[in-house]
Amino acid sequence: MKYVVIIGDGMADRPMPETGGLTVLQKAATPNMDRLAASGTVGMVRTIPNGFPPGSDVANLSIMGYNPEVYYTGRAPLEAASMGISLGPDDVAYRCNLVTLNFDGDAGTTMQDHSSGHITSEEGRELIVSLNEALKSDEIVFYPGVSYRHLMVWKNGSVKADCTPPHDILDRKVAEYLPSGDGSQFLRDLMERSVSIMQRHPVNEKRIAAGKRPANSIWLWGQGKKPTVPNYHEKYGIRGALISAVDLTKGLGVCAGLKIIEVPGATGWIDTNYSGKAEYALNALQDADFVYIHVEAPDEAGHCGNLEFKIKAVEDLDALVIGPVFRGLKEKFGEFRLLLMPDHATPICERTHTSEPVPFVIYDSRREKNDAGATYDESIASRKDAMIVEKGHSLMDYLIKEALV
Repeated sequence: MKYVVIIGDGMADRPMPETGGLTVLQKAATPNMDRLAASGTVGMVRTIPNGFPPGSDVANLSIMGYNPEVYYTGRAPLEAASMGISLGPDDVAYRCNLVTLNFDGDAGTTMQDHSSGHITSEEGRELIVSLNEALKSDEIVFYPGVSYRHLMVWKNGSVKADCTPPHDILDRKVAEYLPSGDGSQFLRDLMERSVSIMQRHPVNEKRIAAGKRPANSIWLWGQGKKPTVPNYHEKYGIRGALISAVDLTKGLGVCAGLKIIEVPGATGWIDTNYSGKAEYALNALQDADFVYIHVEAPDEAGHCGNLEFKIKAVEDLDALVIGPVFRGLKEKFGEFRLLLMPDHATPICERTHTSEPVPFVIYDSRREKNDAGATYDESIASRKDAMIVEKGHSLMDYLIKEALV
């Protein structure tokens, strides 16, 4: 038996006036998703437990079968695992975004862009290297990551600071969202010092000259200590692999003992190599029992509030990943089960993650249904045959063991 999970990060949404009251999934052309919905088991699942922030860290941890109430320690330490950064017992990892702040003296400083215009990894690396040279100490080290997503490690640091994700405060004044609580002054000082270093950096001078948004500050958040989760082979008796462009999801795979497959051209944006992800996933199944495919683009489009880009990301996921993977599974392998879902919703109107249940479909090659006219979207919630899964971490047990826990 082969198992495949396909995650369209943040692709769930809400009805919008500009689409005639449809969600993105309802508006987009998704024949492959709809085919799965017509021939598989559909339902709604709550991936964010009550009291937890609706982030991709919590949601993907849940989807992979780990109860966040037991195993969640923070976002950044998962990214550290992906980057090969070994955290000591007293080390605290912080996510370090390269952001664009709008310094308007009258209106106050606002968060213009959490991604600095989706700055390239090469440009981001140059900026982080310069920051590390200027700010590194016996206590802190900066590490370059992908695009705008980087890392800071604080030795003997505070894990209790109250920090806000930058994508939650787009176009808002940042003053009321700066770190607060234990260790917050240290974090604020670092963020303030980063501004003078980055504003005059050659990378930003070139970006401004080219009409692009500069990365003129860091934003620290998502902190935590090293997590410990059960190995996937021990938990489920299978060997697997994971494909993603972002360190967060790859870090989860590292912690779970999955093989991390690097796909050339995978960016985490709408220009990602969708076809490559499908191809590499099918190749991995020659040896692996399980592949987890994560596509970031719908989520990023949601954060940008760009309806056109989000629809395109969903349609490309359908045509270039889901279709080829499904056909490949049919042609090359015998029995298989495929789970399709978002990790959470990222509504265009909110431009950030929300915690409502999301739709899923599980296709089982041994038990193909025939529900003509069924579609894969949020309307699954109103179907009489829809499963309702309140504990998101139990869905993986249902996929692999065919039993909810």
